[in-house]
Amino acid sequence: MTRGKKPELLIPAGSLEVLRTAVIFGADAVYIGGEAFGLRAKAKNFSTEEMAKGIAFAHEHGVKVYVTANILAHNDDLKGAAAYFQELREMKPAPCDGLILSDPGMYSIVKEVWPEAELHISTQANNTNYQTFLFWWKLGAKRVVAARELSLGEIREIRERIPQDMEIECFVHGAMCISYSGRCLLSNYFTGRDANQGACTHPCRWKYAVVEETRPGEYLPVYENERGTFLFNSKDLNMIEHIPELVEAGIDSLKIEGRMKTALYVATVARTYRRAIDDYFASEELYRSRMDWYREEIAKCTHRQFSTGFYFGRPSEEAQIYDNSTYVNEYTYLGMVDEVAGEGELPWHREGGLVRLQQRNKFSVGESVEIMRPDGENREVLVEAMYEEEGEPVESCPHARQIFWAKLSGEAKPYDILRKKTESSG
Repeated sequence: MTRGKKPELLIPAGSLEVLRTAVIFGADAVYIGGEAFGLRAKAKNFSTEEMAKGIAFAHEHGVKVYVTANILAHNDDLKGAAAYFQELREMKPAPCDGLILSDPGMYSIVKEVWPEAELHISTQANNTNYQTFLFWWKLGAKRVVAARELSLGEIREIRERIPQDMEIECFVHGAMCISYSGRCLLSNYFTGRDANQGACTHPCRWKYAVVEETRPGEYLPVYENERGTFLFNSKDLNMIEHIPELVEAGIDSLKIEGRMKTALYVATVARTYRRAIDDYFASEELYRSRMDWYREEIAKCTHRQFSTGFYFGRPSEEAQIYDNSTYVNEYTYLGMVDEVAGEGELPWHREGGLVRLQQRNKFSVGESVEIMRPDGENREVLVEAMYEEEGEPVESCPHARQIFWAKLSGEAKPYDILRKKTESSG
C-alpha cells in the first residue's frame, strides 16, 4: 500500500508548562493563544514574554508554533489588532510559524502589517467546501481547518480539487461542539459571555427542563429519549483507530482539541497519537498490532465517551450522552519532573537519586504512583520519601503547587510525568 504524506501532529497548549509537555511528548506543532484575540479567554494563555520563551523552546526541538487570533471581531476589537500583530512579527528570538484566523477583517489587518506571515483559516470560518478553500488560497492562506461537520469523503474531494501545496487541517480528537462549526449563541444568551469572543461557558453540557406558565417553579424534565435530559451533550471525538483513513483522505495536519486541558491530558494524547502515526508509517501491520495499547492509553486522559464525529457520515442519536455531563477520569496528574539530583548535589541528601517537581495534586509517602515517559513506557514506583526544598522531610506536601523533592523506588528523568489511578477507577 502506498501511503500519503506523513501528517503533522498539532497539539494544543494553554500555558508554557503545557507547551513544553506537548513538545517533549511528540508534537510536530503546537497552537497557543496570546492574551488577546483568541477563542479561549478562560485559558491561562500566554503573555508576550511566555510566548517568546515557548516559541524558543519549541524551535530548539524542531517544533512549530501557531498563534490563534480567531475571534469573530467586533469594531472595538480591531483597534489594537495592528499593534498586536506587529508585536508578534517582531518577537525575539523568532516569531511564530503561523497565525490562525477566522475573521476577514482581522485577516486584512494581518496582510497589511505582516504580509509574509503564514496564515491558517480557523474552523470557525465554516470551511465546508472546496470553493471556500480556493477562496482563501487566492487570498494567500496556506492552510484551512476543515469544518468538523465534514465526512472523509468530502475531505477527499476537497483534496482533489485544491492545489497540492494547500494544506488541510482537521480535528481528530477532543470535545465536540453542539453548534455548527463552533458558532454558538447559547453562552451569550444565558450568561452574556460570547463563545465567538472566547468566553464560552459550555451551556451545552447543562441539564435542561421546561416550566409551564401556570405552574411556576415546577420543572418538567425534557427527554431526548428515556435515558436522560442532557440534550446537547456531545461525545468526544476520537480517531486513534482510523489513522489510515485520515492519511488516505489527504489531511496534512491532525489537530487535537483542548487549549484548556492539563499537562497530563496533553502528554497522554500527544504520546498516543505520536506512536500511532509513527507505527502506521513504519507498517500498517505494526499499527494494527498495537491497537489495544492505543485504546488503553487514550482512555487514561480525562474524557467523555468517544465517537468518530461526522467522519463516517451523519452521526446518529448515539453521538450524544443523555444521562450525565461528567468526565471519565482514570488518572490524576501529580506533577512533572524538572530536575534530578545526582550524588552529592544536595548537601542534606548526599546519596542523590531525588527528583524535583511542583505538586499538581496531593500524594504521600508510601503511595504507589506511575511514571509516564515520553517514549511510551509506563513504570509503577513507590514514593519512598518526600522533602521540602530546604530538606525537611514530610509525609506529603500540604500546599498547592508546592515545590519539593521526592525519592522514588525507580529512576525518573526530566519531563517524566507522575500520575496515579483515581480511587474510583480501581
